Amino acid sequence: MAKKRSSKTPSPSSEQDRELVTAALAGRQSAYQELMEKYQGALTRHVQKMVRGSNDIDDLVQECFIKAFGALKSYSSDYAFSTWLYKIATNHTIDFLRKKRLQTFSIDRPIKTKDGEVEFEIPDVDYRPDRHIVEDQRRELIQEAIDALPPKYHTVIVMRHQQEKSYEEIAKELDLPLGTVKAHIFRARALLYKHLRNQRDTI
Repeated sequence: MAKKRSSKTPSPSSEQDRELVTAALAGRQSAYQELMEKYQGALTRHVQKMVRGSNDIDDLVQECFIKAFGALKSYSSDYAFSTWLYKIATNHTIDFLRKKRLQTFSIDRPIKTKDGEVEFEIPDVDYRPDRHIVEDQRRELIQEAIDALPPKYHTVIVMRHQQEKSYEEIAKELDLPLGTVKAHIFRARALLYKHLRNQRDTI
């Protein structure tokens, strides 16, 4: 039996999204950029509602776009692209918040009580003798991926993630528009994601 399609006519915005998705899947890089520019503001506001007062919002939004573009082949035009994108953003932000909550309790920090300070010692049940070797290999692969980036992308990634500079500081230091800095970092992360995904069996 043929699948019954909705009689509702897609909005011009939805039609534009479908055309851009098709073009992006065909390899047109500018289509990715157009989709990103179209939903950047709305997705930022969406993430802000979930992560209030955080300096991680810009990074989270870029990570959401990277995840979405990495999974673009799974998008079905039976649904609005915006709905699909928001779902990915919501799930990614929830994962971020969950990980952040797990990190809020430090076992290395003494807890103050009325009887003094108490230190917690928790056995490492996940101990693996070769863990430090695996971690070293992972760091080495990540560094190799960063070093292989084109110069303009390498510079912004190093400044953002190794020197921990803000987007605004990077823009000022490199004398570039803020939007250009964000676009370069987005593209750099996408390239790193693709490279490391291809190397995941190694790490």
